[in-house]
Amino acid sequence: MTIPWFEIGFLPIRIWDILDILIVGYLIYQLYKLLRGSIAFNIFIGMILVYIVWWMVRLLQMDLLSQLLTQFVSVGVLMLLIVFQPEVRRFLLILGNTTLKQQSNFIARLLNRPTINEEELQDNVKAIKNCLIRLSEKKTGVLIVVASNLNLGFFGGSGVKIDANISQPLLESIFHKESPLHDGAVVINHNKIHSASVVLPLSSNENLPKSAGLRHRAAVGVTENTDVAAFIVSEETGGLSYAYDGKLKWKITRKKLEELLIKHFKEEDD
Repeated sequence: MTIPWFEIGFLPIRIWDILDILIVGYLIYQLYKLLRGSIAFNIFIGMILVYIVWWMVRLLQMDLLSQLLTQFVSVGVLMLLIVFQPEVRRFLLILGNTTLKQQSNFIARLLNRPTINEEELQDNVKAIKNCLIRLSEKKTGVLIVVASNLNLGFFGGSGVKIDANISQPLLESIFHKESPLHDGAVVINHNKIHSASVVLPLSSNENLPKSAGLRHRAAVGVTENTDVAAFIVSEETGGLSYAYDGKLKWKITRKKLEELLIKHFKEEDD
């Protein structure tokens, strides 16, 4: 017999009941964050309404309608997996990448891997910031991905491996319109330019404005599936944009650009 932790009136409450409520609440919140702003959220609300109607017709003993809705609800889980396949895939990728990142950080600490000092961090941030601003003034298209200890196998080996220290001249030469590597993204990992001309998945988010081109959709797409930040310069307007966690911010200021770069470089060094 389980002894209740405390009682509210006639209702016994155990510590596991509270833990159960907290876990379910957290999962619902994460589900809301994952689906909000997409058409999948409306479909999910529709499925909940169908379930509520099914429960009500059973309660009212409306047998014919109840039988019909029972058949629909019985395959509900399978329907959800089919309808929300991209979201389920994204959730599992985020979960896997987070686990791998924690494992990588643990091994790095175990091996006492040297971390970047503050001066190097500022130099790297300055190099990327100046590159983005300079190419913004020239209206040269740019897509830079800062990957925080990400397992780079996600990119499927696309692009050309660089493995070079971060520098403004090198970044500008990569994105120069005559460069064979200017198409695609530059991936920065472990405070180095890991690769260039990397092909990224495009976002299928229908809420993105029509003015969002392939470069912006690729930036949003990669941040939907992985724990990375993307910095973009529009080839049409020269505007600076930033994508993270599947969300796109337009027309960021130079001050905000520096703040975001510092934030993600510090995360990469953690």
